[in-house]
Amino acid sequence: MFVPFGARDFLDRAAIVYPDRVGVVDEPDQPAAPWQGLTYRRVAELARAQAAGLDALGVPHGARVGVVSHNSARLLTSFFGVSGYGRVLVPVNFRLSRAEVEYIVGHSGCSVLLLDPEVADGLAGIDCEHTFVMGAESDERLYAFDAEPVPWKAAEDATATINYTSGTTARPKGVQITHRNIWVNAVTFALHAGVTDRDVYLHTLPMFHANGWGMPFAMTALGVRHIVLRKVDGAEILRRVAEHGVTVMCAAPAVVNAVLAAAESWQGEIPGRDRVRIICAGAPPPTRTIARVEEELGWEFIQIYGLTETSPLLTINRGREEWDGLDTWERAEKLGLAGAPAFGATLRVSGSGEVLARSNVVMEGYWQQPEESAEALADGWFHTGDGGTIADDGYLTISDRKKDVIITGGENVSSIEVEDVLFSHPGVAEVAVIGVPDEKWGETIKALVVLAPGAEVTEPELIAYCKERLAGFKAPTSVEFRTALERTATGKLQKYKLREPYWQGHERKVN
Repeated sequence: MFVPFGARDFLDRAAIVYPDRVGVVDEPDQPAAPWQGLTYRRVAELARAQAAGLDALGVPHGARVGVVSHNSARLLTSFFGVSGYGRVLVPVNFRLSRAEVEYIVGHSGCSVLLLDPEVADGLAGIDCEHTFVMGAESDERLYAFDAEPVPWKAAEDATATINYTSGTTARPKGVQITHRNIWVNAVTFALHAGVTDRDVYLHTLPMFHANGWGMPFAMTALGVRHIVLRKVDGAEILRRVAEHGVTVMCAAPAVVNAVLAAAESWQGEIPGRDRVRIICAGAPPPTRTIARVEEELGWEFIQIYGLTETSPLLTINRGREEWDGLDTWERAEKLGLAGAPAFGATLRVSGSGEVLARSNVVMEGYWQQPEESAEALADGWFHTGDGGTIADDGYLTISDRKKDVIITGGENVSSIEVEDVLFSHPGVAEVAVIGVPDEKWGETIKALVVLAPGAEVTEPELIAYCKERLAGFKAPTSVEFRTALERTATGKLQKYKLREPYWQGHERKVN
């Protein structure tokens, strides 16, 4: 028997098994009227009504529905009300400029655009057949409770979402995630993270980013309560953990750092000790950060590796029995690796050092970009663009973005390795290491550093600190102190942007 996978399967199960359980607690400070305390029966009713509302607007199956929103119950429900009933959800980064959003709406061919009230003024007038500012007034038109949706025959190879990447190219690419991709990613993620119906999930991760890593689907199927967090704040995360009994969350390293900083001034015992699992990705966090999560928060640290193009789960790194006898630092070093292949994923490293992957979580392709799709999926493997190595035990180590490897005097230097050493200095709060042009060496190493509050550290001190811990050629030749390092909405540093000022006037961006 063959039963096609569909995005709605997750909500269908929750509505049957946990109909009266509160499934979604919306952010109380939503600018749109928040949807508080939604039972899973109500979430299913809202999804059906949204699908029927799109029918009434004349939006056919396969049409694209764009949503530019902070985390909200309306966005969460749309994963099921749009994708679950045969249309394609296009969740858009709310931090993008008007021109970038306009490009995505046009490129994906959205016929409906849903806007968070906070971004509505800045995005007003973008060309789209139907535009709504989400809230009580638009709900009346978008949700038809008195009608049944037009039936959609699930097709697991159909595109369920198009997620635009914020990569290094001038224009973002639309990643086509299929229903099969969503299904396999969510089920595999729940398996590796040990999710049960006793969990409570906090949405610290933007839902627009790789569909919230698939957590809206995985958590829903198992009846987990979703706690919606609109904006990341370390102290607020700790408060929600205490108030709602949160047990699991996903986060970029910058979010982890925000929680650690807030914990320093938290009154009383840190909430969630020996209960919370924090799943981290986006960049390899420094060993010191991982150790602090265990020591200062008492939370379990889990690392994953993946990309938007892989739904995203490719590897998982979770503490294992063989590591129980290790001290905190030794465990943290092991957890700093990208991890072992997730169930169903096959990894290898090409002759040039690029990590390649095969799995049912790999995208269908880039929307309306056949050449880029063919390049990314050449020879039946997804080309990650990341450089790495795989040990005999299958554990993957990401050395760097291939394009970000610094080649100085003919020697390859991993910026991640240098950053890890600098971050171990108690006076360093944030750091990014980049290559800058140099007449003698081709490229030389520059560290952009944000100091910890009250710290007084000089450039020579930090360079000497690195030389004591690294080969001399890996140490920075210069350090520039910054008040902040600009990041994306998901906490990532875009190093190509940090490098740009230093490479102006150079025809090539590497030497």
